[in-house]
Amino acid sequence: MARADRPALMPGTPDGPPIAQSARRAVEAVWRIESARIVGALARYTGDFELAEDVAQEAVAEALVTWSREGAPASPVGWLLATARRRAIDSFRRKSALDERYGQLAGRLAEGELTSGAATARDGPDDLPWDPDRVDDDVLALVFTACHPVLSPEARVALTLRVVGGLSSEEIARAFLAPVPTVQARITRAKKTIAAAGVPFELPPSEERRERLGGVLSVLYVIFAEGSTATTGDRLLRPDLAYEAIRLARTLAALLPDEPEVYGLLALFELTAARFPARTGPDGEPVLLEDQDRRRWDRPAIRRGLAALGRATAAGRGLGPYGLQAAIAACHASASSVAETDWERIVLLYEALGRVAPSPIVDLNRAVAVAMAYGPQQALSMVDGLVVSDRLSGSYLLPSVRGELLARLGRTAEARAELELAARLCGNDRERSLLLRKAAALT
Repeated sequence: MARADRPALMPGTPDGPPIAQSARRAVEAVWRIESARIVGALARYTGDFELAEDVAQEAVAEALVTWSREGAPASPVGWLLATARRRAIDSFRRKSALDERYGQLAGRLAEGELTSGAATARDGPDDLPWDPDRVDDDVLALVFTACHPVLSPEARVALTLRVVGGLSSEEIARAFLAPVPTVQARITRAKKTIAAAGVPFELPPSEERRERLGGVLSVLYVIFAEGSTATTGDRLLRPDLAYEAIRLARTLAALLPDEPEVYGLLALFELTAARFPARTGPDGEPVLLEDQDRRRWDRPAIRRGLAALGRATAAGRGLGPYGLQAAIAACHASASSVAETDWERIVLLYEALGRVAPSPIVDLNRAVAVAMAYGPQQALSMVDGLVVSDRLSGSYLLPSVRGELLARLGRTAEARAELELAARLCGNDRERSLLLRKAAALT
């Protein structure tokens, strides 16, 4: 089974008899919801990051066969864990037997010198791989392990998206605008690097947590971003990923209550997720911000987000990148309509964000805010500057924004061409359909 990607149960598996299809759906659902917890528990049990994922995937492959024949068990997660645990024990035993044979051979070569290469398999009756009281710690330890400083920032994000977010290599590649083989190689190298460096599977001490915090926050941010706007597929939202990122951010805030950027990130997640109920229509189609029914926004989530932003601000250190983005989200959450939104403040916040965390995406978003505050012509000049710089080559966002600005300026033919280009570059079916509808409406 390929180790650099998800188990072979994802879309693309051939259809079979109804019971096989039912088993496949059951396995997919369990893996989608519980994969991080399963791998985290197995990593704690085995002490081997790569082995944990390997045996989890082997258990999934076995489930596809067994559940098709016998039906899904009463406790699917327990079944997968027990099966993976047996596979891990078999691996320990094979290694133990191999070490023993090597030891015997070495003993003979050394003319009787005693060696002991055998290792006892972890098979104690009380050493269970699934401890409900440690679920949060297991998943968070999984994130910190994947974000170890021995890995490059790109490898940390890719590996955590793989083992915590459950994304496929194709989805990660789209998020990174990178070739799929590059992402697969990056994930494989990351796991081998962790093993070679002897990185323990555990929550690091408090001082080390702060050293790794930036990497952890960036990983959670990317996971949430994929959940709030899926890069591929026929769904705009992947709420399972977004809410998992929120859950991990809450856990992180509880562990690191004096870190303002943790609360900034949590505030951003809560305030963004608050709009989820209004972002799609009955058939899953995207609903633009100006068309959303704000009565459907999640008010408790907005209150939680504003409270978290207050915690970040109260630290008195100034807002960091995530806190500034949360402040922008708070402007939207506090407004009764698009017209009543404080766009001038949003422009200022994006300017501050551009100073602390410069990126072409920040510049593009600032241009959108400038268009709302001061008109499309000034914003178009900013966007044209991004086109010339070629810093967003391959992204559908740039032609999408440029098309909107051109349409507002009455340059419909150019606007239609830009929106059609954006549709060709967009990997999400729902967003692509929306862009094509906008293009077709321009006459």
